Amino acid sequence: MNPTRPAIDPELLAPLAELPPMPPLGPEVIELLRHFPQPPIETHLDGRAVERREVTVPASDGTPIPLSIFSPSGLGADAPCVYWIHGGGMMWGDRFSNIDVPLEWLDRFGAVVVTVDYRLAPEATGTTLVDDCYQGLLWVAENAADLGIDPARIVVAGASAGGGLAAGVTLMARDLGTPAIAAQLLSCPMLDHRNETTSSHQYTGPDGVWTREMNEFGWRSVLGGHSASAYVSPALADDLSGLPTTYIDAGTAEVFRDEDVNYATRIWAAGGQAELHVWAGGFHGFSALFPQVRVSDAARRAQADWLSRVLDPSRSQGLTRTRGRCRPRVAPATRSEPPGQRRGWQVTARAAGRDAVA
Repeated sequence: MNPTRPAIDPELLAPLAELPPMPPLGPEVIELLRHFPQPPIETHLDGRAVERREVTVPASDGTPIPLSIFSPSGLGADAPCVYWIHGGGMMWGDRFSNIDVPLEWLDRFGAVVVTVDYRLAPEATGTTLVDDCYQGLLWVAENAADLGIDPARIVVAGASAGGGLAAGVTLMARDLGTPAIAAQLLSCPMLDHRNETTSSHQYTGPDGVWTREMNEFGWRSVLGGHSASAYVSPALADDLSGLPTTYIDAGTAEVFRDEDVNYATRIWAAGGQAELHVWAGGFHGFSALFPQVRVSDAARRAQADWLSRVLDPSRSQGLTRTRGRCRPRVAPATRSEPPGQRRGWQVTARAAGRDAVA
């Protein structure tokens, strides 16, 4: 019997109920999730004025790490950059998972989007995953001029596992003194391997987008018998001072709620700046899975509005900076997808979709 817990937003209940149950995580399910076909990246780029570049950068051990770079066509110099780290429980997904989210920011802000294919658990364990992400970010900063990026406006962002890795990368950059990060956006981030919070006990059992049991399996796979580092499990960090301005969100009806609130609270306690949104009735990954629902739309707009303030804090209200100029802000057009393709959800629907939100 689950303990008393916040209910899911009524508008989310109907689409959530249509998703088949997720089988218990194990090696076979992980392999299935990794190989389930997803809509090609071209479906997200169709109709956008975007230039794409593919590169590989060496990891610390020399392993090539793929990066995809998406730039607005005709990009000049000094554009903002979003360095995107995908979710998937650190066990599945790829650099195109949830790519619709940062591509909306490319549309709105003229941002260069760089997304990284870090190695996955359980084959890679310990700090390997976060260090892969860090090496990719370091390459971006070192090549900012060639990429048309303003090195003072690089934002590290990620959702779920990607949010946890983004937090770890930001801690690593602070401790190593490079590269400079303007801000970090952590959407429903996976921050604490200990699974000790109230919310981690509330959302347990076989049913759920990401449950306590799934979280335990994911962390065992990532740690692989290693002691947890603060770069892997950022909630372990003793010192959260000196971090860039931070955005954190979560739903009230998810496992990560309390660890995310705690992380924001500790940033404030250390004298830092964090904006925290806890969305009533939101389950894990709700805004990625069902963006048409009102609470999801509000959550995505809040992220974009925060980014607009971070990327150009001095601009006049209602204006958007584009390659050094200001223009009236125009909301991006809604991009619709067939229900069976939205965020890649199937395995039937539910299992494959966790590449986007876990």
